[in-house]
Amino acid sequence: MFPNKFGRIMLGLYSRRSASVCGVVQSTVGQSGFCWTSMCKHRSQWLQRRCAGEQTQRHCRSSTRLVHQSTVDPEELKRFQSLASKWWDEDGEFKALHAMNDLRVPFIRDNLLNVHKANHPGRPLAGLRLLDVGCGGGLLTEPLGRLGASVLGIDPVEDSIGTAQLHSSYDPDLSERVSYRACALEELCADGAGGETAREAGSFDAVVASEVVEHLADLETFAFCCRQVLKPGGSLFITTINKTNLSYVLAIVVAEQLLSIVPSGTHDWEKFISPVDLERHLESNGFSVQSVQGMLYNPASGAWSVTNSTAINYALHAVKVAEDPQCDPQQDHSEGSHYT
Repeated sequence: MFPNKFGRIMLGLYSRRSASVCGVVQSTVGQSGFCWTSMCKHRSQWLQRRCAGEQTQRHCRSSTRLVHQSTVDPEELKRFQSLASKWWDEDGEFKALHAMNDLRVPFIRDNLLNVHKANHPGRPLAGLRLLDVGCGGGLLTEPLGRLGASVLGIDPVEDSIGTAQLHSSYDPDLSERVSYRACALEELCADGAGGETAREAGSFDAVVASEVVEHLADLETFAFCCRQVLKPGGSLFITTINKTNLSYVLAIVVAEQLLSIVPSGTHDWEKFISPVDLERHLESNGFSVQSVQGMLYNPASGAWSVTNSTAINYALHAVKVAEDPQCDPQQDHSEGSHYT
């Protein structure tokens, strides 16, 4: 009774907040309307023209850069270690992640099909190789495999990988399309002479990092490594939590402390990141953001829905620019920005 009533109250507050935000945005852009995808495309075209036209002597990132930083936060590692056996409990700590598949799987599938124009009835992602970073127990890895993709799931928590391997073993159809490895992203793309990890460089059509970046120790290393393992023109999919006052109230106070939708201490608001800041990190590492989509979780129904506001959760699609980034990362990014 209390959760349902509280959920309706919070959703009412969210709706008024969203209406206020949308009103500000609409007044800013006038009669042209507001469209994330259209603005992202304009931003992408501007970024490519700027990078192609500049003759700079210093690259943002060298293709031979060695990765010295770790993306893994030891405290986060301990936290998820304690939850490693609970990934497939659909009514447990990861209930919201199970429900999120209704949004994140179509978001990944549809954007990949827009890029690759494939036609494989029943298995639309057949022929594509995907990397699921921070895969946990394989909640997203398995559905992507069932769409026909060859998916490698990686996670630094060995017990989570064990849970993922055990669960996928029950479905023979996944045996040739889904595999797992207990390692961090920087280990996968480590610079080495030969060896299994060295062969992963530039071999993936897409990297997926769903509900991961808000737990990382080093976002720059993450972005650099994603670029290293992707093919030219490869896609990067991220779902995460915006850094706003509203996200603090709903994702931490309500979800963790009041309704126990996720375990207390799961999130650190200081690690949340706004779409504009995430885009700056990605651009400085040779990505071009294509689209950003807001997402909203209803604690009363346990379902996710698409929303025009990115004030709480959002999904982002970016592509690896074919050429190495040559723009100074310290250069002002305000020109041509599609964020208000």
